[in-house]
Amino acid sequence: MATKNNLPASETDIAYMKRALALAERGRGLVSPNPLVGCVIVKDDKVVGEGYHQQFGEAHAEINALREAGDHAMGATLYVTLEPCSHQGKTGPCTISILEAGVARVVVGMTDPNPQVNGAGLNFLRSKGISVTDNVLQDKCLEMNEGYVKYITTGKPLITLKIAQTLDGRIATSSGHSKWITSEQARSMAHKLRSLNDALLIGIGTILMDDPQLTLHSVKGVQPRRIILDSKLRVPLDANILNDKLPGRTIILATATASREKISRIEEKGGQVILFEPDSRGWVPQDKIWNKLGEIGITSVVVEGGSTVFTETIKSGFADRFCYFVAPKILGSGIDAIGDLNIRNINSAIPLADVVVKRLDTDFVITGRFEHLKTIS
Repeated sequence: MATKNNLPASETDIAYMKRALALAERGRGLVSPNPLVGCVIVKDDKVVGEGYHQQFGEAHAEINALREAGDHAMGATLYVTLEPCSHQGKTGPCTISILEAGVARVVVGMTDPNPQVNGAGLNFLRSKGISVTDNVLQDKCLEMNEGYVKYITTGKPLITLKIAQTLDGRIATSSGHSKWITSEQARSMAHKLRSLNDALLIGIGTILMDDPQLTLHSVKGVQPRRIILDSKLRVPLDANILNDKLPGRTIILATATASREKISRIEEKGGQVILFEPDSRGWVPQDKIWNKLGEIGITSVVVEGGSTVFTETIKSGFADRFCYFVAPKILGSGIDAIGDLNIRNINSAIPLADVVVKRLDTDFVITGRFEHLKTIS
């Protein structure tokens, strides 16, 4: 791990790190499974170079900023949201470029948990006489790259349950009708949540009932991949997710019992089918889902339903975060947001942490994390 800071952070350091964070966000949806990284180079109280990681496999934020700074990087201070890499990957080590440019001081937001880095970059810079200050706005940097941290340390994506429900915990009427439980403002926030993640996941029941598009509306961003959990491959060939302009963003998870003919028809439309050996119930196993999504480079997933998918994700212990949109409505009988978790004693209830409640027009949004996974993500 990195050694102690050489210099404490100043208010100026914090201001420039905020700018680096804003730059990093420009890479959202374009760099995964790499982290979001922004960089600012300052000399004589003037910004001489800026950059961010723009595309997976391309130059890192530090390199882009150094290119813009040119000779002005000599003796400058470099601000970067994530520890510079010190190993050869798809690109060369950023630490070498920083050293060769003559940068005098480096201010870092957070240490890179990647085992190939994990403090080695900071220690290299210090060993070469470069002044280093680390952990500046660390919480903000960690929050921005929470999916990357989970992915790089566990091989699985960060999993957020997004649930829109009535006050009495229903996500639909007893007939399955659910449009719309929450207000337009709540739905806009839900689309913002979509835009911040690599993928959206729903069960086949939601496809059969609602035929959703799972696209972004009223927000800018890169369309997340659409993942359908469909053990028996029941998805209709005329479903929206296979017939809009984005079939290549659709992945269907099925078991090895699926029809080969139907798989071919789906692939002809541009969709992708990934097969798994079924569990004892004939379903795609939960643990296999998240491992596979990690393998194909997905670092964050929003699970949007339905009730069975919510329940199984919680029951299996893989859920990290939750985002509840609660409308002040009562349905009485209907479809529960969460089904039976085999909890028979109140002391066994799943604890929640970092809970925040906000008012949205007529609705409320409640966010937080599942306590039993707090130390993982």
